[in-house]
Amino acid sequence: MTTLEIAAEPYPWPLEALAPGECALVVVDMQRDFCGPEGYFASLGYDVSPLSAAIGPARRCLDAARAAGFHVIHTRQGYRPDLADMPAWRRIKAERYGSPIGREGPLGRVLVRGEPGFDIVPELAPHAGEPVVDKTANGAFTHTDLDRVLRASGIRALAFAGITIDVCVHTTLREANDRGYQCLLIADACGALEPGLHDWALRSVTVEGGVFGSVTDAARFAAGLGALR
Repeated sequence: MTTLEIAAEPYPWPLEALAPGECALVVVDMQRDFCGPEGYFASLGYDVSPLSAAIGPARRCLDAARAAGFHVIHTRQGYRPDLADMPAWRRIKAERYGSPIGREGPLGRVLVRGEPGFDIVPELAPHAGEPVVDKTANGAFTHTDLDRVLRASGIRALAFAGITIDVCVHTTLREANDRGYQCLLIADACGALEPGLHDWALRSVTVEGGVFGSVTDAARFAAGLGALR
């Protein structure tokens, strides 16, 4: 079998010789509330097309990862129906911004677990057996069992897709880097609400010779995994 190697900058991923079963694709917060036209972000007046544009590339990566025997992990952000797990300052901020968390919207109560808006978009829906990590923080390691899930499966390297690249994806990638996972950011399989934020997120990974990891795109990710078959 061909050695796993994804072309990326500033170095290929992974640098170690790893089997596909030691790697995972982490799909971050691809929920209807974030990238849907009737979701939370849209209700704030944002153009969500830069976020929904990541769905196609993320699906390409997801298909390739599943075919290659990668682990796949999904994350979702939202709160308990009673909002007891939401810090008071976050509630106040959302109210000041004009869109209280938990209010009724076209997709049910916004950012509340179990509501239609909390669901992952159908194109990227988890398959049976793929762990889904629910979180209340930007980083998917904070107050969750994500690290235990990864280590129990012998996973040592993580590739990231999802939204938003500058907040939840980036925070989770940095947390993973600090925990010793080798990280890959898939540029076009991630979205941001502003182009400048997307560019910053990519650049900040690759500075200092790849301080947080490497950057690639969906085509090179899929090609690298396809070479394994």
